[in-house]
Amino acid sequence: MTRPVVTRFAPSPTGFLHIGGGRTALFNWLYARKHGGKMLLRIEDTDRQRSTQPAIDAILDGLKWLGIEWDGDTVYQFARAARHREVAEQLLAEGKAYRCYATADELAAMRDKARAEGRSKLYDGTWRDRDPAEAPEGVKPTIRLKAPLSGETVIDDQVQGRVAWQNENLDDLVLLRGDGTPTYMLAVVVDDHDMDVTHVIRGDDHLINAARQKQIYDAMGWELPVMAHIPLIHGPDGSKLSKRHGALGVDAYRAMGYLPAALRNYLVRLGWSHGDQEIFTTQEMIDAFDLPAIGRSAARFDFAKLESLNGHYIRQSDDQSLVTLLEDLLHYIPQGPAIAARLTETTRAQLLQAMPGLKERAKTLLELLDNAGFILAGRPLAVDPKGQAVLTPETRELIGRLRAALEDVSPWTAATTEAAMRAFADQAGLKLGAVAQPLRVALTGRTTSPGIFDVLAVLGRDECLSRLADQAA
Repeated sequence: MTRPVVTRFAPSPTGFLHIGGGRTALFNWLYARKHGGKMLLRIEDTDRQRSTQPAIDAILDGLKWLGIEWDGDTVYQFARAARHREVAEQLLAEGKAYRCYATADELAAMRDKARAEGRSKLYDGTWRDRDPAEAPEGVKPTIRLKAPLSGETVIDDQVQGRVAWQNENLDDLVLLRGDGTPTYMLAVVVDDHDMDVTHVIRGDDHLINAARQKQIYDAMGWELPVMAHIPLIHGPDGSKLSKRHGALGVDAYRAMGYLPAALRNYLVRLGWSHGDQEIFTTQEMIDAFDLPAIGRSAARFDFAKLESLNGHYIRQSDDQSLVTLLEDLLHYIPQGPAIAARLTETTRAQLLQAMPGLKERAKTLLELLDNAGFILAGRPLAVDPKGQAVLTPETRELIGRLRAALEDVSPWTAATTEAAMRAFADQAGLKLGAVAQPLRVALTGRTTSPGIFDVLAVLGRDECLSRLADQAA
């Protein structure tokens, strides 16, 4: 009987959930969902000096925001240290591992000699077949795997194809340190086996680890999971992804105003393709995703493409959900608390009313918030430099006359205010644009905004007349 598919995402909690980790989690999640299986979450917190609770919280929060749900309880690797030691002791008892009493200085000398001779195998096997009775006093031994000395270790990788390593170049890796703590290599193998993981999908920087881990699987007589090592993400210039390229935490993308669905869609297309399709619903991703369709070369991160995709998702979103997303964004940006203080039932209703026009011009939620600034602005309105240039003594006098013309408009709608403005322009012998631009600056503080008649309708009669009075001569 075929085993049910079980994947896992296993981050180290030494920092935020970075964008590459987000993609790895997404690929694991999609594969599990496609096959009706499970995706498990394991926090690899064995590095006690660098693992932190804030980092764990950031990882869990980032996954939830991206919409990636894991199955079952979160597993913490450090809590399983006794089980890892048990396996090391079993290998020792079966003669498949041995105690190594080499000191730190001896190991350093071995490494230096190996490098000088151009050898990749850094440990010379000194204690592999020695009698433990020869052990020096006061040295706490490590436990090392008795790795095969000849032949090759082979991984049939779903992405990389067949990859082989000559065993003569691979060290007897350490399973248990001198202080009794298990190494990463041992812990990962034991956890994946005990958690019934069938598919290991991770970055190709772990490819050499796969060879070392397979040797532990073989020594224990355990079945090796299917391996899929995905290429890393590079910057637009082809170099390793750095912070200037976008190597940021998922939380940074939230603060920059990206929608989770857009970021998910963008990440799935980084290194994986399905014909020429660019935009996927979540279900379409699940249905189409497969490991052999992942390319072997590094994917390139492209902010312009992400922005364009995000703009598409904003335009497709319903207006109320965008108002909710804007409110959520305020928790993650420096100016958020000040803006949140101006959110009332009235301004929320105005945001909702203005949203059809606002969302057509925004690629991110930050842009959307910026474009909606005229709704949330306090009085007197802050006018930007371009707007200040429009507010000459002549235009301020014009604004005063325009206010008088608008004062008696009833009912107050986009259509009735437009009619009043056009009538005023005709009577004054002015083109509509000569009236509209001073009006726009007086109402929004800027020279660009949604349609001026929509602005009038959204702000309402009292607020418009008050703002016009503030700027009139």
